[in-house]
Amino acid sequence: MKNIQAIDGANNATFSIFQATNEEFALLFPDGSDVAFREDIEARLTEQQINDVFNALWSRPVDKKIVQGIHGTYFVDLDQRKVFFPTRKEAEVLNRGPEAVEAGHRMLGSK
Repeated sequence: MKNIQAIDGANNATFSIFQATNEEFALLFPDGSDVAFREDIEARLTEQQINDVFNALWSRPVDKKIVQGIHGTYFVDLDQRKVFFPTRKEAEVLNRGPEAVEAGHRMLGSK
């Protein structure tokens, strides 16, 4: 199982984490990617695949206090963030400049 954090524009800003099977994860994050946008998924999968994957995913929320790793980030209705993830891999953001990464995370890139 892999953990996916869903980031959306909701005012509650809880950004929940859900568990996905390896097969579900591969559908949402192909080719070694770890960042996905709703529009990309809709362009790649059938409506039935989308419904199946997300119905399963939403049924498996994970308590953040016990999560051991986040393997993917799913952005919903946040197209303005696509510019930071052209290859849909979070590691690339470290090289995009200070405006793309918070100060604490920038330290990871210097190690």
